[in-house]
Amino acid sequence: MTVKFITMGCKTNFYESQAMAELFRKRGFEITEGQTADVFVVNTCAVTSIGAQKSRQQISKVKRKNPDAVVVAVGCLAQTDTASIEKIGVDVIVGNDGKGDVPRLAEEALDGKKSVDCGDIMKVRRFEELCLVSSQSRIRANVKIEDGCDNFCAYCIIPYARGPVRSRSLEKIVEEVRLLAQNGYIEIVLTGIHIGSYGKDLKNGMGLIDVVEAVCGVEGINRVRLGSVEPVAVTDEFVERISRLPNLCPQFHLSLQSGCTETLRRMKRRYTAEEYFDAVQRLREKIEDVSITTDLMVGFPGETDEEFRKSYEFCKSIGFMQMHVFKYSVRKGTVAEKMENQVPEQIKEERSRRMLELSDRMKEDFYNSFKGRELEVLAETKTPDGRYHATAANYMEFFVESDEDITGKTVIHKIQ
Repeated sequence: MTVKFITMGCKTNFYESQAMAELFRKRGFEITEGQTADVFVVNTCAVTSIGAQKSRQQISKVKRKNPDAVVVAVGCLAQTDTASIEKIGVDVIVGNDGKGDVPRLAEEALDGKKSVDCGDIMKVRRFEELCLVSSQSRIRANVKIEDGCDNFCAYCIIPYARGPVRSRSLEKIVEEVRLLAQNGYIEIVLTGIHIGSYGKDLKNGMGLIDVVEAVCGVEGINRVRLGSVEPVAVTDEFVERISRLPNLCPQFHLSLQSGCTETLRRMKRRYTAEEYFDAVQRLREKIEDVSITTDLMVGFPGETDEEFRKSYEFCKSIGFMQMHVFKYSVRKGTVAEKMENQVPEQIKEERSRRMLELSDRMKEDFYNSFKGRELEVLAETKTPDGRYHATAANYMEFFVESDEDITGKTVIHKIQ
């Protein structure tokens, strides 16, 4: 029997698809990338209204093109909008707890038994240990260390989709990293829904920095990279301890959303623009060649021209290596859905354009500051023209020429 995974959304979703695939393999299934399969698993996204729409469209497309296959919908949209997926007529629906049961439920569906398993995620208190992931599709491997979020930002549905913070045991994290090292992976990305909250539920004094130190200590792992964290996690102690870890990548994705403190307050973010700036300064003072990347939202309800100007100037003052800019879109079920002073689409479009142009200029300036230097880069994939796409530890990207196959190897690259 064959199973195909279609994964929408974040790195955590991709990790969970890999873990479910391992469980299917253990039951004798073959994972396929082809157009046909006996079972299709669509791992859905609901972080934005567009993400939710694309997930529904993907489920409908799979169902339409494969009428005889078992179609399974799992993840965030399945958790938050079960009814809309039921209308599509899929065979199995599983939310964000119980993904370990997906292979069994798929087998039952092959025998004609349909099922829906979407309980109250807000009552879940345990981290669901799916399966140790021994192989992934790229040179770099993701490792999930926690699930859930307790922040309840005004625009975000994720706490309702993922539930409260649940931390994975440090022993299981290290065990999986060791397994990945044995299978040839040299770079690990620590991922989760809100990794800065790691340990909050454990109540034993353990936090994200303890995980980072433990993973950095695994033999064979040359690079450890963090997923998105918020500036409140970047304390003096945190920076002091990470500065002693030579294999921790000097790239930090610090979620910003807005560079205007007034906007951040309406968003119910738990920091000010000034606190964000201080976090960046701590990193730059202690970490050599550090790069800062971020997410930025434009057009949040009530964002005036002056607030946008403040956000724009703030981003300019930080000098990000890269910004992921997106326009606010109404997400049903969130506080922001009912806020007054919704920003017109044409204004959001213009603000997005300006921020993207700024992002491009900042990236160019950052790269220019490294001209003439040599950096160690990891060759990841070979391009059609024979070069290699490679990344530096601080996530700068390059194309490297080589007469030998250097995929998965680190080489020295001089920046022109």
